[in-house]
Amino acid sequence: MPIWRAVLLCVLTMPLTSELAAAETVEAGPFSLATFVADVTPPVGHPLQAGVGVKPVVEIADPLFAQGFVLCGTGKPVVVCSVDWCGIGNDAHDRWRAVLAEAANTVAERVLVCAIHQHDAPLVDLDAERRISAQKLGRHTLDATFHEAAVQSTATALKNSLAVARPVTHIGIGQAQVERIASTRRILGADGKVEFVRASASLDPRAKTDPEGQIDPFLKTLSFWNRDHALASISVYATHPMSYYGRGQVSADFVGLARRRRQADQPGVLHFYANGCGGDLGAGKYNDGSPVAREELTERLYRAWKKAWEQTQKQELKRITVRSIPLRLPPKDTAGFQVPDLEEIVTGGERTTFDERVRAAFGLSWRQRCDTGRPLDLPVVNFGAAQLLLLPGEPFVEYQLFAQQQRPDSFVMTLGYGDYGPVYIPTDRAFAEGGYEPGAWSFVAPGVEKALKNAIKQALAP
Repeated sequence: MPIWRAVLLCVLTMPLTSELAAAETVEAGPFSLATFVADVTPPVGHPLQAGVGVKPVVEIADPLFAQGFVLCGTGKPVVVCSVDWCGIGNDAHDRWRAVLAEAANTVAERVLVCAIHQHDAPLVDLDAERRISAQKLGRHTLDATFHEAAVQSTATALKNSLAVARPVTHIGIGQAQVERIASTRRILGADGKVEFVRASASLDPRAKTDPEGQIDPFLKTLSFWNRDHALASISVYATHPMSYYGRGQVSADFVGLARRRRQADQPGVLHFYANGCGGDLGAGKYNDGSPVAREELTERLYRAWKKAWEQTQKQELKRITVRSIPLRLPPKDTAGFQVPDLEEIVTGGERTTFDERVRAAFGLSWRQRCDTGRPLDLPVVNFGAAQLLLLPGEPFVEYQLFAQQQRPDSFVMTLGYGDYGPVYIPTDRAFAEGGYEPGAWSFVAPGVEKALKNAIKQALAP
């Protein structure tokens, strides 16, 4: 018997705790579930990845969606929403949560919003865009009107779904190993430093021959049922979800294409996807960036997704616990990341590139949040046999594995790419190792590992 099934059998016989902690509510059933889908595809000409390093929208290869569910019980509803965008940070993330909370008649702390992190997709931070717009460069990171329309259309879809909410009596959990997709991007040399960065797509022979490194090989699925009738599922796997990008062709990439196939298998069940902690992972070992490789990655993810569903084990849903932990991460304050440095880059002269300005604007948005004392929050929904945990930024996979270690008695699903404000969240040792991730697009400092792991421990404490 697989270890995870043995763990589940133990879990099914354990009583559910009713102890309360700070920022925690425990709710009994009966429960109901509503599912929603909204098209959030950007129009032709809209920036992709905030205009950094890629073309704006030229054509739509396949549409982008915001998908999720509303779980209603005796307390205020819980919302989980996954968006086919590159990232949603700071006040943009706050806006999504606030508007969806209003539509669901709940509070923002009970709204979990994450991006999947495809790169031919919008990357949004409203404060950063205001800073770029003020420079009158003739270029933007996003169209604020489109952004608000996407938020509102998602809220409308959510609100409309409540009228057709269906009873939930059971949850299901399942997992399957994903073959030949994720691998570490960080290849260390004999001196313990990063000597080779394995990109999401690579033709370099070393990208193929070096080992996978530390990954989480499993796709995990949490499903909701009305007795024997499946209603919805969320599935999570950790990796950068790109096969190729940068050509102006909007796409949900191989994860979105695999999702489409799963949805076609069961049209009456919403199957949606969220990314795990894939900050240091990519498909580069198994991906040459060709259309054929995209098809192969799609097929591999789809097979694991379907197998995880086939291995689902169900249990009665009796109660849920929702917990939210305030999270303060140390901002990077070295040369080039101090507020005057970032301001100078944003307002720089002709020699300052647009990409440099955007990075600095995102950095200032994060610093403003930190310096004004606005913490992130780390939410978790405890279903007893399963934990649904959301982390901010682009966390390394080590945080996902660490979260699982905190609750060996439960099925821990860790989502990454919540509030994108801090961007990359490395481990402390990664700062000494060097490489891409702890560099220009990481706005946190050493000490972040302790802060985040402590919050994870609090969130997942029985």
